[in-house]
Amino acid sequence: MSRFLNSSDERIARNADVALRIAGKRLPLLLLGETGVGKEVFAHAVHDSGSRRTRPFVAVNCGAIPEPLIESELFGYAPGAFTGARSRGARGKIALAHSGTLFLDEIGDMPLGLQTRLLRVLAEGEVVPLGGDAPVRVDIDVICATHRDLMHMVEAGSFREDLYYRLSGATLRMPPLRERTDIREVVDTVFNEEAQAAGHVLMLDEQLAGQLAAFAWPGNIRQLRNVLRYACAVCDSARVELRHVSPDLAAQLASAATPVLATDSTSPASPDDERARIVAALTRCQWRPNAAAQALGMSRATLYRRIARLGIVGPHRT
Repeated sequence: MSRFLNSSDERIARNADVALRIAGKRLPLLLLGETGVGKEVFAHAVHDSGSRRTRPFVAVNCGAIPEPLIESELFGYAPGAFTGARSRGARGKIALAHSGTLFLDEIGDMPLGLQTRLLRVLAEGEVVPLGGDAPVRVDIDVICATHRDLMHMVEAGSFREDLYYRLSGATLRMPPLRERTDIREVVDTVFNEEAQAAGHVLMLDEQLAGQLAAFAWPGNIRQLRNVLRYACAVCDSARVELRHVSPDLAAQLASAATPVLATDSTSPASPDDERARIVAALTRCQWRPNAAAQALGMSRATLYRRIARLGIVGPHRT
């Protein structure tokens, strides 16, 4: 959890602080955010920081399991419960998470009928296997995640209101990568992890790092990781450069990094011109100081000084 607590992004650090405060308080945690922002990684960090760290962490992606199999996957089944069932039956994911943490990813994709059964498990602390009649006691911490608007689903009747309130004991929203102020740190961290996994001693080209930090990343950290994994795999030198990125993304990075036109060195720019140039760079980089400073060709400290001198205020502070 320290990697989140020490993040320079205020929202990430605040989420980590809240998560640690509620750990062990028998309070379900609901993580909201776009696909790929790292909700499962955060959930695992919460588990590893709590009193149940030595107990199971069982993750279930409710959107990846075919609907006919979700019930048996979650609740298990008794011997002979259906054709093809194991002769001894099987424990479900909920029972496997006993004394530990159950992570339900994409909870918004759970069929309405199974939401009723899940609500009973959470309310009574016991699960009845499919085709069985003897309840099994379970003691679990529950963390759920979704990219969907659950309140809208409640209003539409596709998600149980009582289950929503049961799961949202604490709700944290994970920001998309494009909005994080520590995006350059994320790029470096993910690159180091992928370079180490590739088994090579690699360096990330500084210009490429700046382009990656300025990119919008619709697929968030998951997309970034795949891009860097590919680059590390095909790299034929000690430095990972733009030529090692897949051609389609390389073209997007190049077009997104349109240079800011420099002013004539013989005629200093007026404060209005300089202000417009900095605001344009910040806007193009989604107001990320690191990326904007890179695009402007100045240090972050210099950018901060000029922002203060010119009275530039970000849209989120107006």
